[in-house]
Formats: sequence, structure tokens, C-alpha cells
Amino acid sequence: MLKFGSAPAVAMISSVQKGGPGPASGVIAVEGNGRGGGAGWLRWWRRRVDGAGWNAMSACRRTSNSAARVLPRLSLNRCTPPAAQLTCRTYAVASNAAPRFQVFNRRTKWLQKERAGFNVEEGRQADYLKDEVAVRVAERLLDINRHFPKVLDLGANSCNIARALTSDNPDPDPSKPDSAPLSTRISELTAVDSSETLLYRDSGLDFNKKLNITRRVLEDEETLPFEPESFDLVLSSLSMHWINDLPGILSQINSILKPDSPFIGAMLGGDSLFELRTSLQLADLERRGGISPHVSPLADVRDIGGLLQKAGFKMLTVDVDDIIVDYPDTFALMQDLQAMGESNAILGREMGPIGRDVLLANDAIYRELHGNEDGSIPATFRIIYMIGWREGENQPQPLARGSGETNLKDLLEQK
Repeated sequence: MLKFGSAPAVAMISSVQKGGPGPASGVIAVEGNGRGGGAGWLRWWRRRVDGAGWNAMSACRRTSNSAARVLPRLSLNRCTPPAAQLTCRTYAVASNAAPRFQVFNRRTKWLQKERAGFNVEEGRQADYLKDEVAVRVAERLLDINRHFPKVLDLGANSCNIARALTSDNPDPDPSKPDSAPLSTRISELTAVDSSETLLYRDSGLDFNKKLNITRRVLEDEETLPFEPESFDLVLSSLSMHWINDLPGILSQINSILKPDSPFIGAMLGGDSLFELRTSLQLADLERRGGISPHVSPLADVRDIGGLLQKAGFKMLTVDVDDIIVDYPDTFALMQDLQAMGESNAILGREMGPIGRDVLLANDAIYRELHGNEDGSIPATFRIIYMIGWREGENQPQPLARGSGETNLKDLLEQK
């Protein structure tokens, strides 16, 4: 910005060359403050053009108390800059897609996973929950008598599902003490996650040699870079509860599945960690006079069925399982959550660590409200399991309403 006396002036010049005024091919827009600043700038500019001559380009600035005038075109050549350089106006264009509702900070979650991947030994010790849920997800494949050429593990973490697929005797039925690993039903497993460190953390363990596994790092787990109808099965274990656009990711999963292929997933939901949530809220109220979100919001089991149906899945199955883990104190619970990569990642959370006084109050309140008789404290993890099939031609279809020939009441009375 150039100042002449007390009047600011900003010039936007298309092009000026040495020599005097010539054919009209450029525009000078002058902004002044209404006290003659624009005229002074113009007289000075003409002297410079008639004297030495020079090329200039400056940004256009609009002020609320300035009056703009477009003056006659001065010395000019035929080389006009792009229109984008000659305007200061911006435009907002409506998007065709629905806006994505942001709840979680995806970069924060990526950093938490990276840290969990770097702490190898601590992370493996804290993987008890993810390993257990992965085994229960894999067991649901026992009810599907089919071979799967291409399988996707979405949000693989440290490849807990791959480890579960290679375990011996996966069938819990006591009548079948010997059963082949589920990995024998899979030709190729693609494990994807946003954290490279966590994804490759256990790449040197023995289970990698028991199946054909390919690891792939995604820039964003909410956008799947796969072609439609490219997988025969999609699995996901304890990663989808960090997805902002849950309806969108379910629609993408349905799209990349081949016709008549299943999706089997598990995520934290409902009243998971309700003990920690309530005790932290009370501790905040007592010590600080207000509350801050320390535990992430989770989807309810009543919503999952509707989301699956909206995404286009058929033959839905949704069930809930509560896993209760006992800890010596709340500090051990929080340490394990951090080692799992499951720390809080809400966008509106308070930055920095929780205060010492709040943590001590939280531990006392937790023990008073939810503590066990032996002095330990329970933590409830509510796991929502979901199964949905992409629609196919040969898929079993339900009969029309009213076509049943047997009354359910009669069957119950017989028992």
C-alpha cells in the first residue's frame, strides 16, 4: 500500500510499459479516502509513466470508507494478466454433497495411534481388549460356509483380526475340538489403517507367515480408495467408533462389496465407560465448577440397524456384548486407554492434561460409585456387533407379510 500525504491509494494496473500513453488496453482502479488522495496518485503515476516508465502490479484492497473510480486507460500493451489477479472478490459455491458433521479430530486420533505404535511392548500388553473383540468377530465367520478370495480389514490397528484368523481351533463348540484356522478360507487379506507405525508394529511376528496379508496405509479412513465390487468380505474391529461420517463409510463399504457378500464389524458404543464418564463429570463439577468432555460420544445400538439399512445392506444382524475389565485404579485404566490409542479425540475437548486435583477426585468418586468389594474398579466396554449383506440376485429373500402358515403362539405353547 502506497501513501501520499494523508490519503491512502491502492492501484491495480493491468500492464504499463515505457513510453507515454498509448492505445487503451489497461485499467487503473484508484481508491482514495475522499480528500483528493486518488487525484494526487494519478498525477504522480503519469509523471512516472512519461519519465522512466515501469511495470507494476499491486493487490486491490477495498475499504469501507473509500470511494473507487475507474479512470481512463493509460499506456498499454496487449499482454493482460489472468482475471484471477485482477479481482479481490471471492465466491461461495454450494456443494452437491451433504456437509460432513465433524465430531472427532482425525489428526489427533492419528497421533494417538502413532504413539501407541511406537510403544511396542506397552501396546501389546494393552491389546487384550482388541484381541478379544477380534476373536469374537472372526468367530462369526464360522456360520458362513464360504471361501473368500479377497478380504478387507478396515481400521486394522495392529492387525488384530489377522492374528485371530490364524489361531488354531477357532470353533468354540466342544463337539469340534479340532478345527482348521479361519485363514484357510481366505486367499488374500488387505489390512488398511491410517497409522503406518501401528499397522506395521507386528509385521515381524509369526502369524504373518500363516496367511497372505497385504498392509496399506490410508490417508483418511473415511474415504476408501477402492473400486466398486472389489472385495468378497469386509471386516472391521474397534475402529469405526472414531469415524465422523458413519453413514457415509457404511455406504462406501456396501459399494466395494461384491453382490451377496457380507460385512462384519464391531465398534464401541452405547454406555461404554459410563463409570469413567460419570465420575469425571462429577469431579469436574466439584473442583472446577463445570464439566468438560473427557469421554467420546458413541453410537447407540438402536441406531446401527437403521444406518445399515439406509446404506443398502440386507439381512441385518445387530447384537451387543458387554466386556467388563477390572483395574486397580483409574490411573491404570487411563494408562491402558492411552496405550491402546483410545484416548479422547473430540474436537471441542479442553487442550492439555487433566488437572491433578480433578484426577484425584475422579479416582475417589469412581471407587465410591462403582468400586468392587475387593478394592478394584470395573470398566464396562459395550461392543456392538453388526452383520450386513450386500444385495444379490441369489440372496434369500423374506416371504411376503401374511404368508406364514404356522402360528408362533402354537410353537411357544408346545415348548
